[in-house]
Amino acid sequence: MKIPMTVQGAEMLRAELNELKTVKRPEIIQAIAEAREHGDLKENAEYHAAREAQGFCEGRIQDIEGKLGNAQIIDVSSLPNNGKVIFGATVTILNLDTEEEVSYRIVGDDEADIKKNLISVNSPIARGLIGKELDDVVSIQTPKGMVEFEITDVQYR
Repeated sequence: MKIPMTVQGAEMLRAELNELKTVKRPEIIQAIAEAREHGDLKENAEYHAAREAQGFCEGRIQDIEGKLGNAQIIDVSSLPNNGKVIFGATVTILNLDTEEEVSYRIVGDDEADIKKNLISVNSPIARGLIGKELDDVVSIQTPKGMVEFEITDVQYR
């Protein structure tokens, strides 16, 4: 199954993968070698900590390689903007009750970070917005109940 991912999300994962393979992995191998020199491995805390770090590092490398292997990278900036809300779009919505305006970028699960206004394509807000168009009014179930939003801007960047 292909996992949708933005170009930026894929670049972020590739950068982490490169860091793990070229910096972290060699550091851990060095730490294991140094800990081995201290003798008895049964009671060698540094050795066990380094082996645990190695397991975590290798697991994360496999995880990222799997995600990138299954990624369907979507570059919305290359698509013509027809005002439709799609994966990767940045959408500005106006809460019709509070007059509060907020912009969200709809991204893959791994990229989501609400503090950066990056919401998962699987979140209730994104599901309510996908397929809608500029100037549409949508009702979205939020923790505070049903809220009406007007789509005031849609950008593909």
